[in-house]
This record gives sequence, C-alpha cells and structure tokens, in this order.
Amino acid sequence: MQRTAASPGGSTFLRLTPDIVLGLVEAALGVRCTNLCRPLASYINRVYELEQEDGAGLVVKFYRPGRWHLAALQDEHDFLLELAGREIPVVAPLSLIGNGTLGLHQGVSFAVFPKCGGRSFDEYNDEQWLEIGRLLGRVHAVGAARPPAGRIVMRPDRSTGDQVRYLLGSGLIPPDLAPQFAALAETLIAEITPLFDEVEMIRIHGDCHFSNLIYRPGESFYLIDFDDMALGPPVQDFWMLLPGYRDETHAEIDLFLEGYETFRDFDRRTLRLIEPLRAMRFIHYTAWCAYQVAEEGLSRVSPDFGTRDYWQREINDLADQLERIRSAAESGNVF
Repeated sequence: MQRTAASPGGSTFLRLTPDIVLGLVEAALGVRCTNLCRPLASYINRVYELEQEDGAGLVVKFYRPGRWHLAALQDEHDFLLELAGREIPVVAPLSLIGNGTLGLHQGVSFAVFPKCGGRSFDEYNDEQWLEIGRLLGRVHAVGAARPPAGRIVMRPDRSTGDQVRYLLGSGLIPPDLAPQFAALAETLIAEITPLFDEVEMIRIHGDCHFSNLIYRPGESFYLIDFDDMALGPPVQDFWMLLPGYRDETHAEIDLFLEGYETFRDFDRRTLRLIEPLRAMRFIHYTAWCAYQVAEEGLSRVSPDFGTRDYWQREINDLADQLERIRSAAESGNVF
C-alpha cells in the first residue's frame, strides 16, 4: 500500500452523501439516474451501486485520498482498458465527459464502472483451475508489455520494508513487543529478499483472492478490483487462491499452470516465493489495519487490532511462517 502526502479531500471523502454521489455521476456521464444509491462493502474506498433511468446498473468508486498518487490511479485504469481491449474479462472504467476515466471532486478522485454481477467460489474444480490459469496467463501477457508509472514494487526490501517502517513508527505496537516485532521482520526481510533477485516483475493484479474472481453463468470468470495493482512476480496472482500451503496443493498448482501456459510461460522456480509472499501478506494486512486506525480510529476488519493479544498473535504467526520458509529451504523443497 502506497501512502501520499495528506490530501485536501479527506473531509470531503468522509462526507459523501447520496445527493452528491448521484449528481457527480450524472454530470460525469451525461445520464439520468434513479434514486438508488446503495453503499457496497469496501474497507478502503467508498463504493456505491447506482442505476440509470434505463435500468442499466453502475458502480462508482471514490478513492481514499492520500492512498495513491494520481499516476498510480491512472496505471490501474490504463491496465484495465488494455485488458478489456484484448477482450479479457475484466470490468473497465467508463469514459467520463471530457475527462478520461478519472473524475475529481474537491480533491477526491472517482471512477464509474458498469455493474457486473456474478458469484464467487471458495473452492474450484479441475476445469475451473484450468480456466483461472488461462485467464491469468492472458492478464499477465498484457501486464508484461510495459511497467506501470506509479505503483509499488512488490519485493520484501521495497513494499514490505516500507510497511514495517510505517508500523514501527505508528506507535500502535506495545513498547515491550516492538523490538521483538522489529527484529523478526528485519530477519524475515533479510532472508527472503535474495529469493526475489532476477525474478521477472510485471504488472499484476496484486490482490487476487477468491472474492476478486466472480463467475458469470454462460460466460467465464471475471477478474475484478485492481485497486492493489502492483509491479510484482506473476506467482503473487495465484497463491492466495490455493486451498492450503504450497506443499499441500501440488495438484491445484499443476492444473493452474497447465492453463496458464496456454498463453504464457511460467518460471516454476518462482514457486519458492509462495511462502515468502504469504509472510509478506501478514505484514501487508497488519499495515492495512494500522492505516485504518490512523485515519478512522478503528479497524473494521480486525476489531481487536492494537491489543497486546493481537500483536503477540501476529508475532507468533510471523515466526511460524519464517520457520516454514526455513524448513522448506533446508529440505531442498524450493522449486
């Protein structure tokens, strides 16, 4: 997660009302909407479902000020438009009147998308693993064409290092536990960073878990919500879909790669990054909760965030994951 300087749109972001939302979308698209303005679940942005008078559904996303630079938001939209132009099933932003795909209201950026309904699965059958592999192979073929301009680099010594520094400077870790967390995070970063050397880094979704893959009957899986798009290793975009640890999911990995390599080669040596990426995810998630507390006074995804029990649990989990990474290396299970 990237942080920017404080934005003047912060108060506006917290005071969005249905009248403001509807008025902005109508003016941006040149359409008339009904009175529907239904908030949708989002822990970071403000997202609303709207409806045009002709019945067409819309979703408008207001980006949290201070989270991404404008160039990074444009990266997300450019990637989506490139993918949609190749007929890859994603939901691309709509063009706004005279202003590309990004609107601006008192320091708050927003975008409007067509509504795309569907369902999520938390388990996939063999054919679905092949289909997901083909989908992500196509996405990555486009993602490899050029780097983004303003997105984070998903490496332990870059994105994870930034997140650790933020957490240690936040004052949210109990003072007697902060040195333990700092030492553990420093050791983890030092040990796994060399694994990322000479690894291909391309534009990726960055947060590809089962909730961001929706299935539309008679069509295919759609990949949605590119808000965490990053420059990172391709393996990042499928390990969170696996039903267990890497050494427990050989069958699913083989099926995924069979589908993926229909469209793009995959460097199997990067499978050794799965468990390091899981450890990085632990820190990413904790930093995400800390940002919520800093901006809103609480974490809506982790109600006990900041308690001594919370931090002790996080330290224990991170230590266990580091031990799993070391055990895999010692056993030679790195490919």
